[in-house]
Amino acid sequence: MDPLHGIKLETIVTELEAEFGFERLGKLIPINCFINEPSVKSSLKFLRKTPWARAKVEELYINRIVNIRNS
Repeated sequence: MDPLHGIKLETIVTELEAEFGFERLGKLIPINCFINEPSVKSSLKFLRKTPWARAKVEELYINRIVNIRNS
């Protein structure tokens, strides 16, 4: 079963930002949308058109958020 089934990208970015903040997210996943004037809106725009970056964000979400909830 897909652990991200039914979870919107906006929810993923919002929860990661709440958990880590953009500064730490930029260190965990060094992409410009988390480093240079970050916002949820600009991050969503970038991640929706950049599959490799979205995959990294989804992987972090699964490893840090979903797995913690299920343990």
